[in-house]
Amino acid sequence: MTGHSRTDYPTLTLNDGRQIPQLGFGTWQIDDDKAAEAVSTALDVGYWLVDTAAIYQNEKGVGEGIGDWSDIFLQTKIWNESQGYDRTLKAADKCLQRLGRDHVDMLLIHWPQPEKGLFVDTWKALIELRDQGKAKSIGVSNFRAADLERIVDATGVTPALNQVELHPGFQQRSLRAVHDKMGIVTQSWSPLGQGNAMGREAIDRISGDIGQPGAAVVIRWHIQHGLSTIPKASSREHIEANFRALDFELTEDQMAAIDELDDPEGRMGPEPGSFND
Repeated sequence: MTGHSRTDYPTLTLNDGRQIPQLGFGTWQIDDDKAAEAVSTALDVGYWLVDTAAIYQNEKGVGEGIGDWSDIFLQTKIWNESQGYDRTLKAADKCLQRLGRDHVDMLLIHWPQPEKGLFVDTWKALIELRDQGKAKSIGVSNFRAADLERIVDATGVTPALNQVELHPGFQQRSLRAVHDKMGIVTQSWSPLGQGNAMGREAIDRISGDIGQPGAAVVIRWHIQHGLSTIPKASSREHIEANFRALDFELTEDQMAAIDELDDPEGRMGPEPGSFND
């Protein structure tokens, strides 16, 4: 195994007292038959967190890639069609079966689906799954401030994490402030803006100045902002390049230069309030 030891790997403290690695390996759009090799490579490089989801249809391959690694922080997500109390309980069991695990470290609701009106019951099911030991920590993905407040008001349980689209071109500052107030860790999906962060003049300049890959510069920006982030890569070259984010620090001026790339209209994925498919 290469990379960083567990003692120097950056982590964040969740509101349930557990630690979550700041840098994880994302598996979106990695086919099931390629997931095992990609995950195994990421773990060999040194990644500590692996993210998947039922809708990715690669949980079996992810589980195979993790194999006997017992201390990996593994997280998956309940898909939209499985929302509702009973359906969520059944869906979680199917996730675990595909992963070959008796629990995950983090279980998330993938989207709020507000028009369906089921996410409160889905959240209650996640609480039950946590109490059963099938999920050590529970959280959400793509939830807005109003959605977060609704599930907390209904249950008294605050999500440990909200995984949202976040990259230099769409920095989600207002939602991050809500998370900070509520004690919720922010986790960034599409942290490189689906590759669009590369080629930005500020990032290219920083990359050249410090001799680090542009992707690693952007991932480092996430880490220094106190975010958890899950970049996806398929080749060992890119997996290793992303992991180099743990090997350096950005200056205040470099951080500020990337901060200036924020665009409130820079969302690339669905808007959570209107995504009800």
